[in-house]
Amino acid sequence: MRSILLALAATVALTLPARADDVTVAVTAIVEHPALDAVRDGVKEALAAAGYKEGENLTFLYESAQGNPATAAQIARQFAGEAPSVIVPISTPSAQAVVSSTRDIPVVFTAVSDPLGAQLVKDMDKPGGNVTGLSDLSPVAEHVALIKEILPNVKSIGYLYNSGEANSVSLLAVLKAEAEKAGLTIVESAATKSAEVQGAARALVGRADVIYIPTDNTIISALESAVGVAEEAKLPLFTADTDSVTRGALAALGFNYLDVGKQTGDIVVRILKGENPGDIAVKVAAGTDLVINKAAAAKMGVTFPESVLGRATRVIE
Repeated sequence: MRSILLALAATVALTLPARADDVTVAVTAIVEHPALDAVRDGVKEALAAAGYKEGENLTFLYESAQGNPATAAQIARQFAGEAPSVIVPISTPSAQAVVSSTRDIPVVFTAVSDPLGAQLVKDMDKPGGNVTGLSDLSPVAEHVALIKEILPNVKSIGYLYNSGEANSVSLLAVLKAEAEKAGLTIVESAATKSAEVQGAARALVGRADVIYIPTDNTIISALESAVGVAEEAKLPLFTADTDSVTRGALAALGFNYLDVGKQTGDIVVRILKGENPGDIAVKVAAGTDLVINKAAAAKMGVTFPESVLGRATRVIE
């Protein structure tokens, strides 16, 4: 009888999926908004697909800094003290705080536009140390081309950003270069906190033909303030964040941030299975979506050309 039970147990063991070791993954973001939340959820989905499931063999920690860099630094120190298996900071400010807090715990940053400029790594191909990650560097040249395709007579682009956010400063330099090639001028307007976004948007009225918002967490967290100004002034508002289109932006060409999270999670899984983060090249996120909002276009006095309507991956009516 005992031999039969042992045989049955062995058969069952062979048919069950291998259990992943118990791990702790700590995730933090500078602020909560749909794109960053989607990244967090994508990381969790990728972990589950690899056999790491919350409540079974995965402890999944999450903390938001609520837009406060001092809080981001506090969270980073807290996570470093708790020594999880991997820390995943979402956004440049959170990544900078975490990377400054530990030299030993594996770090996989994500939703960072310029990892080199933010001094997270010194080499994208061979980051070394305990850090690697995923960049969401925006396709700025395509953004400029899209703006000109929708509004052929545009002469100036108003850049609404947080001058204290490293990725937005890096993107400004890229935008200026691309705008010069296209014969456009850039008008800057900065907001260092969400309460200043409405005023910074108003400062562009009469000075720029359109408003362009990069993947800037401060501005996007208060997007509705900028949208209200754009609608009132009939000033077309574009973003680099596709999730912002459902919140009133005219159009965006960017990433599906749930997919960005899944790509990030795949890197985390590699580390959990034994790879050294410093040996994993920093990747640039794959895939772009074109999302347009017809209702927002009507409020801002814009009609989409058929060429844009025809290739949009999603249309908000």
